[in-house]
Amino acid sequence: MHVVERFAGFAEGYRRQPLAPQVLHPAKRAVIDWHAALFPGSVVPPATLLERSLAEEIGRGASRLADGRLAGVRTAALINGAAAHAVEVDDIYRDGIYHPGAPTIAAALAVAQSRGATGEAFLRAVIVGYEVSTRIAAAMGRVHYRYWHNTGTIGCFGAASAAAELLGLERRPFAHALATVATFSAGLQQAFRSDSMSKPMHAGRAAEAGVTAALAAAAGVTGALDIMEGEGGYGRAMGEGPDWERALATLGEDFHICRMTFKNHACCGHAFAAIDGALALKERMGVAAEEIARVRIGGYRATLEVAGIADPTTAAEARFSTPYLVATALTHGSVRLAAFEPARLQDPATRSLMRRVEVVLDPALDAAFPAQRAARVAIESRDGRRGEHLQPTRKGDPDMPLSDAELEHKYLELASPVLGEEPARTLLARLWKLERESRL
Repeated sequence: MHVVERFAGFAEGYRRQPLAPQVLHPAKRAVIDWHAALFPGSVVPPATLLERSLAEEIGRGASRLADGRLAGVRTAALINGAAAHAVEVDDIYRDGIYHPGAPTIAAALAVAQSRGATGEAFLRAVIVGYEVSTRIAAAMGRVHYRYWHNTGTIGCFGAASAAAELLGLERRPFAHALATVATFSAGLQQAFRSDSMSKPMHAGRAAEAGVTAALAAAAGVTGALDIMEGEGGYGRAMGEGPDWERALATLGEDFHICRMTFKNHACCGHAFAAIDGALALKERMGVAAEEIARVRIGGYRATLEVAGIADPTTAAEARFSTPYLVATALTHGSVRLAAFEPARLQDPATRSLMRRVEVVLDPALDAAFPAQRAARVAIESRDGRRGEHLQPTRKGDPDMPLSDAELEHKYLELASPVLGEEPARTLLARLWKLERESRL
């Protein structure tokens, strides 16, 4: 069988199995984290601008936007997918350099709402979408990530899988949904190496593309079933001949959704180890931000190339500027949404320290990427004290995870300003019991 047929076979077989508690709980954590990202992202561009541009498609349909307004299934997937990626707090599958939640859950929720699916069916679709897409992401690897933005180029597979599962597609049409969405795959890294709003739209477009491909397959549209492994197919065109056997080897046995990274900072994940390490070293040295003479960050290549903007002038650029992110963490103690408000972006103390932050490539740390995301931090104080610290992982990674309580705190911090505290708490309680919902 072809690769897409084998992924479809997994989905068809998994549909007949009960949701194991050890997989169900992580799936609910992923959905809670997605909502934590959705609400703050729904009230800022590009989501607000997408709503304006698609006004004629809002107010009808059976799916819903973050504020409860109705929309068509593809429109809801697009806007909610973009919103969930807009403020850079959505989840990560570390080994695939990929944010699965924004596109996968946006697509799943839109289809589930349009079909009146149960909470359990929705969660099953989320799991299927994560398991298929994270394996494709890991197989495509670092080579793919050189130019492509995996959340767009691979998120479409998560969205298509989740949508196909909710539509109840059998193996053959499910495989055709994956085959078709492979040709919709898009998203270039240059979109976030410069100031732009395009990056969140990669996630939204992936969600929309996945829904479109699944709906088309349900109606009988076919795709090239050898699209992944063929000579002119996805693996060769966008990578270097990935090992599909390895990608498929543990499918249905080892669930990747159980090893997600949930973000602890509101910015690019490639800066997280540097932020965590700088804060740890500052505390250990007992040095105040104004006493720091210089900071040296050793990181893997993506820390420089993706999160290396030297002099950010906008919030979008600042989220991808390790010098700014480390400086604002050292100055203000954290990197939350407030770090990207206009006043903070121009904060003299942060700007001054930012100019004293150097980011360099550490070959040993680069060799360990993407399985390990580490940073070496050195701080020198004005009075001559010097400290060094190796940050081997990031707070929120599978080997240093956010607890359920910490995840709830993140959700309430991000959702409450948009929803109100009591509605946010009410929704949180519902999400923890989502498998009991008879209709979404």
